[in-house]
Amino acid sequence: MMRGARIAEKEMPADRRARVAIDLGAESCRVSLLRWMDGRASIQLVQRIPNAPHTDSAGNLRWPLHRLTQQIFSGLRQAAELAPEGICSIGVDGWAVDYVRLNQQGQANEDPFCYRDERTVAVKDTLDKRLAPDEMFARTGVQPMRINTIYQLVADRLRPREQTPWLLLPEFLLFTLGAEPVAELTNATHTGLVSAATHEWSSELFTRAGLDIALAPRIVAPGTMIGTLRGELAQLSAFRETRLIAPACHDTASAVATMPSDPVGIAYIICGTWSLAGAVQPTPVITEEARKRGFTNLGAAAGAYCFHTNINGMWMLKQCVEQWLAEGRASERVEFGRLTEAAERVHIPSDAVFPVDAPELLLPGTMPQKIRRRLLEHTGVTLTQNSEDEAVLTRVILNSLAFRYARALRDLEELTGRKYRQIHVLGGGARNRLLLRLIAESTGLPVTAGTVEASTLGNFALQMAAECDPSDRADTLSQYVAQCAQATWD
Repeated sequence: MMRGARIAEKEMPADRRARVAIDLGAESCRVSLLRWMDGRASIQLVQRIPNAPHTDSAGNLRWPLHRLTQQIFSGLRQAAELAPEGICSIGVDGWAVDYVRLNQQGQANEDPFCYRDERTVAVKDTLDKRLAPDEMFARTGVQPMRINTIYQLVADRLRPREQTPWLLLPEFLLFTLGAEPVAELTNATHTGLVSAATHEWSSELFTRAGLDIALAPRIVAPGTMIGTLRGELAQLSAFRETRLIAPACHDTASAVATMPSDPVGIAYIICGTWSLAGAVQPTPVITEEARKRGFTNLGAAAGAYCFHTNINGMWMLKQCVEQWLAEGRASERVEFGRLTEAAERVHIPSDAVFPVDAPELLLPGTMPQKIRRRLLEHTGVTLTQNSEDEAVLTRVILNSLAFRYARALRDLEELTGRKYRQIHVLGGGARNRLLLRLIAESTGLPVTAGTVEASTLGNFALQMAAECDPSDRADTLSQYVAQCAQATWD
């Protein structure tokens, strides 16, 4: 295991037991362990669990909740074996908007729907007539996208079954471990049901959407202790008196918490399955122009706002790889690292970019054909299939993402009235050197690469900050972020 630099004794947390961070990702879920060893912070990836939605017998996209939960519990058992000093706390972060319905026993009714499921398309069109997008944005500061929880809950209401309490996915996992049923604020803001003025559920929005507010969990601040581990895992010696903490349960908020402590002038791009481009703002930007340009205001870990726009991401390349494999191409030929290396060597027209946010590119299936069609319609450029097919498409995807990020940065500057001097890239894109170079070229700004596992680092830092005086939370969080950043991965 690789270890970080020695930490000053006075800067270490009072409780030196290990901590576990669970990061739920749309492509993989991770169980990570942080330990303090001889005055050094050390982080180990205990288990990585592949994840993807599946199609049920009715043609709906759902997440394999039971399998994920069982494998995460297995990862927790492994963590207990690796930490004889005991485990102080567990925190969970993950993607937003999706949720679990609970039965009377507090268990999942069924596998939760995936946000990409198309059942919300017609629902949003109908609800927009009662709750216009501009009014929704004015009340919540949140871009009214069809994937938002409000539209999913309305779709649920139209199904012929009893409506039951619900929990967002990270908070559901904490609940299964013994925590109170809550919604952590940074995650709750993504539902489209939280008032920007009060940071509480908007009873009016619930009523006008035909939803029962009594079924929603109470909202808590990031870094709230919400229980103690119970059940079978609690019988293990390492898990005695292990606290359950809601960090910033939305993975973006946990990732952004690892940004430089003075983020003014620094924009961020989080590039994974989705891309997010924006900056931390002290107050929300709730203007009609912000709504029209696709920006949203979501809770940040230290009380500010993540002001950014959603952009398609590496999902497109992953979909291309899946199709190429299905067509019989060798797996080593379409491995991500090899594709990027090959993409650096190909030459394509400078105007070979396509609109990455085209609706059909957000849905699975036949991605290479969809991209070619969009490219032809948008620019008139035709890509012929040849021996360099994969490399050319990879380069076109990365070029198009960089082009879209540059436009998002220009929008950001106009909407906030600020000039940004640097771009900080987080997520899987942080290790893609070609993408980083293309972003720098398209924006004309220096680009720094943050950690790929920023959500996990932010999760750990928020767990430690949760034990400190709330009035010192921002400074304490920065201190623990710096400590976690010094640890390297096994």
